[in-house]
Amino acid sequence: MRDLSLHILDIAENSIAAQASRIEIRLEENRAQNVLVLEITDNGKGMDKDLQSRVLSPFVTSRTTRKVGLGLSLLAAAAEATGGGVSIESEPGKGTRVRATFELNHIDLKPLGDIAETILTLLIGNPGLDLVYQHKIDGDEFTLDSREIKAELDGIPIHSPEVVKILRKNIKEGLDQLRRKNEPRKSL
Repeated sequence: MRDLSLHILDIAENSIAAQASRIEIRLEENRAQNVLVLEITDNGKGMDKDLQSRVLSPFVTSRTTRKVGLGLSLLAAAAEATGGGVSIESEPGKGTRVRATFELNHIDLKPLGDIAETILTLLIGNPGLDLVYQHKIDGDEFTLDSREIKAELDGIPIHSPEVVKILRKNIKEGLDQLRRKNEPRKSL
């Protein structure tokens, strides 16, 4: 995968396939510690210890439609290429948490990609999903919570074209503002 947003989309789609009704996606960039942490938590069906111990292998999947599952193994490879790694916590009937760490300034760190479109894709394709996206940079944050948005919409579908247009603009502006706020200061 070319960028981290595609990894995020893939893992979130795994969560949806595992019958998750709530997904939380958290990205935290900490420049002082030179680390990027990606965490995706869901309330899906979870995994037993046996599957959990094998799930990072590209030849393991819980799907019945194919015999390979590349998403988690590709995410692990991307993290390990930067000196990071992936951990997975899961419990049957309770859900799963995938946590990937990356060295922030490593030459092999993939770009974030178009995270706004990834979040919109998840919302549009799964209007019943409760989705929380939180992005932190050195303590400042941007958060989107679909439950709050749906409450404000008062029955207007979150995937209606006019809502999608507003969401796209607000997500992009919020992330741009977060980046600008945390740009390194140039000395005179």
